[in-house]
Amino acid sequence: MNRFSLSVSAAIARVTGSALAPYQSAVVRIGFSATWLLFLLREFPHRNELYGPDGPWNWDLARQLIDTNGAFTVLMWSDGRAWFEAVYLLALLAAALLLVGWRTRAMSVLFMVGVLSLQNRSVFVGDGGDNVLHLMSIYLVFMRCGRVWSLDARRARRADEARARGERVTDRVGPALWAAAGFVLACVTVAGRFHSDWTIPALLWAAWAAQALWWVVGRRAKSAQPRVLLDVIADVLHNGALVVIMAEACLIYATAGWYKIQGSRWQDGTAAYYPLHLDYFSPWPGLADLLAGSGTMVLLATYGTVIVQVAFPFTLANRRLKNVLLALMMTEHAVIAVLLGLPFFSLAMIATDAVFLPTTFLHRVGGWAARAHGRLSPGARRTEQAEPPVEESPGRTHVGFPA
Repeated sequence: MNRFSLSVSAAIARVTGSALAPYQSAVVRIGFSATWLLFLLREFPHRNELYGPDGPWNWDLARQLIDTNGAFTVLMWSDGRAWFEAVYLLALLAAALLLVGWRTRAMSVLFMVGVLSLQNRSVFVGDGGDNVLHLMSIYLVFMRCGRVWSLDARRARRADEARARGERVTDRVGPALWAAAGFVLACVTVAGRFHSDWTIPALLWAAWAAQALWWVVGRRAKSAQPRVLLDVIADVLHNGALVVIMAEACLIYATAGWYKIQGSRWQDGTAAYYPLHLDYFSPWPGLADLLAGSGTMVLLATYGTVIVQVAFPFTLANRRLKNVLLALMMTEHAVIAVLLGLPFFSLAMIATDAVFLPTTFLHRVGGWAARAHGRLSPGARRTEQAEPPVEESPGRTHVGFPA
């Protein structure tokens, strides 16, 4: 019983004492922001037909649907073309800044607003990858995903070095972003522009209030206990979001695999043959014909897909086996991106899978990137990969806004 109690206490201390998987969180942030950014750039010439005033799903139809389902989108605040262009550019900017990790806490909120606003404006143009991105944009708000591989990490390290030299460090950008966000939220709330369910508006106000509380505690608290308490709450939310992402990935693969088992084409090993012969999913007809012409390859692709998807959730307890299946699934999505012309669906799934990547592998990737950057920029200092930024460490006093 004592041994069990000690194990439970150690688990609780680990969950509440630190934000787990900082490198995996950074890869998830980079993966989803890059996926959304590349999608918006590719569809930039067609943006008005997809989400704007020139689309077949016009503003009035979208307003009727949103009044029914309560979905959140700022595009319902106005039907003007200028407003749509501003929202689209804001979504592009938020994705780019979240990708490089600049003010990740604020950018994760804007990223969520951009994703939900565009996708909920035209709900019939999405696919499975869009659904995953839709959910992940919400989860990223709760994650501390800027602790490594971000501009926020570099800013925090430089601020720590400045404090060590006895210099005073102030943050003017964070309070300015907070004040601007509060002004916009107040105007929208007073004007009654929120036509959606209360969930997303409440989340926006909660994020805004949490930033204010963080700044006040870091600036005014006479002891370290209030800051430690806020760190514990932030760590619990971060770790909870990680668990949800892992559970969702397992649910996606398990559901897809078990449904495939029930299909006769998957049972006889020919299911992979048919999408390769659909014109809509054949960007490289010659390559698709080469693969479909081999019965052995079709059989391996069909049965291999089912086996990997069904087995993956059961391999999480075995690290080596999990890593093998993880590599197979990422390879499968890369093949789907090329053969079936679904790059953004594949990128979204690979970004989701990245939460299971081993930390040692990510350390190596970080080391390779640092050495490559050092060769290209000999005068640049290499980013330290092992330490999280100071602003994320419990017990530290920092008057700025968190990443």
